[in-house]
Amino acid sequence: MKKERRKFSAGFKAKVAIEAIKEQQTIQELAVKYELHPTQINTWKREFLANAEQVFAGEKKEEKDDSKEKELYSKIGELQIQVDFLKKVLGK
Repeated sequence: MKKERRKFSAGFKAKVAIEAIKEQQTIQELAVKYELHPTQINTWKREFLANAEQVFAGEKKEEKDDSKEKELYSKIGELQIQVDFLKKVLGK
């Protein structure tokens, strides 16, 4: 009988990675505590540290996209007014 792979949530992975970063317990102790392989904990820790900058970069990017979206909708409105005006002038 084949054993099914365990799937971990992002929250659980972050929790384990943060505990590993704090270094209050060894990786081996964390592995026993959470029933994981030490290599898995080190992998999650490495990924967490590598992607930590995205937490702060994401906020600024959303604001920039939002302002760009407003600008484009404004331009669409202006062009629609011009089209309506030209239709009236040409009698269509």
